[in-house]
Amino acid sequence: MDALGIPELSTVPYRSVVEGVSHACGHDVHMSAVLGAATALVRVAEEGAARRGVRLVFQPAEEMHPCGALELIGQDVLDGVDSILALHCDPGVDVGHVGLKSGPITSATDPVRIQVRGAGGHTSRPHLTQDLVYALGSIATQSPAALTRRMDPRSGVNLTWGSIHAGSAFNAIPSAGTLEGTLRRLDHEAWDRAEEPLEEVLADLVRPWGVEARVSHDRGVPPVSNSPASVEVLAAAVRGVLGRENLDPTAQSLGGEDFAWYLEKVPGALARLGTRTPGGRTYDLHMGDLMIDERAIGIGASVLAAACVRAGPAGRLIPSAGRAAPSPSDGPPAGRRRPARLRVDVHPRDTSASIS
Repeated sequence: MDALGIPELSTVPYRSVVEGVSHACGHDVHMSAVLGAATALVRVAEEGAARRGVRLVFQPAEEMHPCGALELIGQDVLDGVDSILALHCDPGVDVGHVGLKSGPITSATDPVRIQVRGAGGHTSRPHLTQDLVYALGSIATQSPAALTRRMDPRSGVNLTWGSIHAGSAFNAIPSAGTLEGTLRRLDHEAWDRAEEPLEEVLADLVRPWGVEARVSHDRGVPPVSNSPASVEVLAAAVRGVLGRENLDPTAQSLGGEDFAWYLEKVPGALARLGTRTPGGRTYDLHMGDLMIDERAIGIGASVLAAACVRAGPAGRLIPSAGRAAPSPSDGPPAGRRRPARLRVDVHPRDTSASIS
């Protein structure tokens, strides 16, 4: 559903068959978990334990700009939806654990591109040029620090460059070059006002070199901000499926996630799904050697399905105190009942759900 333009470095049998492309962020795990949850929820409905409709979203292009979430919102994917839930792989957390927090859990993330132009020439006569490579180096090294002095440090502003290109010959100063990177902020207010300080910083930095510089700053994604009610629903699901001891607090990250656009429309929450084999190596996202402990798929499916069973009107947790447990062999019990406990076992060719 959503691979990255990063070459595959692993040698597993299920490695990417497309040259230069790999699943390096866990989107294939997310899709598999949603599919497993769908299978489990069908079983719940067959047992008469379904309280409300559930829409399962298989969204492509999370890593693209503009992103897939905006496209699906434009196709009315949220019509009639009162809350939305998601999981995202976290290779720094052991499989069997899930991390949650209320409020912002990711950052606002925007793509930034700076194009620089100036008089090029021979490297033996830099004084007759506008030494564009030197100017690019100054922008790359000084702009991140300068920007932090133009914005409230509590906003966690972070400008990091991922690509710099200029020239093709060792003895020629080029006349054009580009910088590309990401601008991240921890809070929505800083996201709303970051463009003007960035332009001011760039203008000040290029002035001594006499080059022309133009910044393209696109609005990427706002922070994912989890609603407390939705966090409560996911937390209850994790406790029911994995046990209270496997529900972990987690910190806000500087990563970006287009699930945030859904939360601009309806309340919801995103949780971090542990994918590291206990005692094993800690991998990183967006790396071609990312490895996932595949037990996380069944756990993710179980948590998502159980959360749907526990969510009531407006996406709030249905209290379970004093309610009788439904039996899988019985028809729909009369009156109020405790939400079912759900476990999903995922195998290569079969997905089964058990309800207790």
